Amino acid sequence: MVHQPAEQHAHREAPSDAPSAKWWQLAFGVLCMAMIANLQYGWTLFVDPIDAQHQWGRTAIQFAFTIFVATETWLVPIETWFVDRYGPSIVVGFGGVMIALSWTLNAYADSLFLLYAAAVIGGIGAGSVYGTCVGNALKWFPDRRGLAAGATAAGFGAGAAITVIPIANMIAASGYQKAFLVFGLGQGAVVLLLSFLLRKPSVAVPIRRKNLRLPQTKIDRSPKEAVRTPVFWTMYAMFVMVASGGLMAAAQIAPIAHDFKVADVPMSLFGLQMAALTLAISLDRIFDGFGRPFFGWVSDNIGRENTMFIAFVIAATACILLLGYGRNPIVFVLCTAMYFGVFGEIYSLFPATCGDTFGSKYAASNAGLLYTAKGTAAFLVPFASVLSASYGWSAVFGLIIGLNILAAALAVFVLKPMRRRYLASEAEIAEAAEARSVKLA
Repeated sequence: MVHQPAEQHAHREAPSDAPSAKWWQLAFGVLCMAMIANLQYGWTLFVDPIDAQHQWGRTAIQFAFTIFVATETWLVPIETWFVDRYGPSIVVGFGGVMIALSWTLNAYADSLFLLYAAAVIGGIGAGSVYGTCVGNALKWFPDRRGLAAGATAAGFGAGAAITVIPIANMIAASGYQKAFLVFGLGQGAVVLLLSFLLRKPSVAVPIRRKNLRLPQTKIDRSPKEAVRTPVFWTMYAMFVMVASGGLMAAAQIAPIAHDFKVADVPMSLFGLQMAALTLAISLDRIFDGFGRPFFGWVSDNIGRENTMFIAFVIAATACILLLGYGRNPIVFVLCTAMYFGVFGEIYSLFPATCGDTFGSKYAASNAGLLYTAKGTAAFLVPFASVLSASYGWSAVFGLIIGLNILAAALAVFVLKPMRRRYLASEAEIAEAAEARSVKLA
């Protein structure tokens, strides 16, 4: 009886959230992610127009993309540190301002220095939004981390799908500068408004079911503890391998299409009529967006590593087909869609696997730390330009194929048994702690 008033008071201070709250938070996160998608996936449309205007060269212009991705990812641990302590709203609002400023600067950049400065600002903004929304989804959905992270990442993967054609048309009609300005300010404003609606759960959401295919830790590990484990660095290495190929493809798809002589070939597919390159980019975003929650859902049912293996093998197969038959516009469009349909799953599977392994309390920070692997992978993007200039696109595709096959093997033969051993040891620690608490009670 002595403890009852205190318990009731605690309950009033931390009420449970409404059942619909988590779905609203997921929806807000998806929309925010859609608004930053063009910073990465729309970039390829601007490369050749910028080069035509300033003659800086593809390699120099693509270095801005590398700077953007590196800044977007490597600062996420700092941004998610603020999220775990102060909530998502303020961090996402800051991100909205930064992405608007970034594309505004791109519109007026008359030197590589300004182009690179805009990339840094855009990277900070996009990372603030990305790391926050994925981490927040992991906290709201501990039982469905794969689906939640996948749906959130789908906003980033598919968000550019509906704007690719308007951006391409505006670049053609009014110049790339106006496209940067109009879409930059619009996207930033939407993110800023949505930031006022985002929040973390009022109380920690408990795991209500146990799936033997999804072993989960009972112990929350901080980023400092997570980076001391071989499991973390194995996931990090695999993330770099697969992300590097996808970033190369995302940044270079327009130059590849032009060099394959398929970019401007008119096509009619799935009721859509447009140039092969525009159609390819549109379908890539749609398939990428669909693949992220789909493979997240698959991983919730058959296991993370098994799903990784399937996706990485399909990605390698798509690149083999592109290498052999990609100069056919139909093959180019369908195989790039196939590739991106399985590439984007890394942005749902790795955060979900990280949450399963290191717990929910520091989910945003740990996932953000793992996400820096994308920044490491970004430094291979300019290398792809150099490699293609020296040895042709076959060398680039060969590299992507090899990295995906290696990552697939690591998933089932290294990461899976390693995580099983790690979680078994964590379970022993948790049981020992529970036994000690019972004795003390």
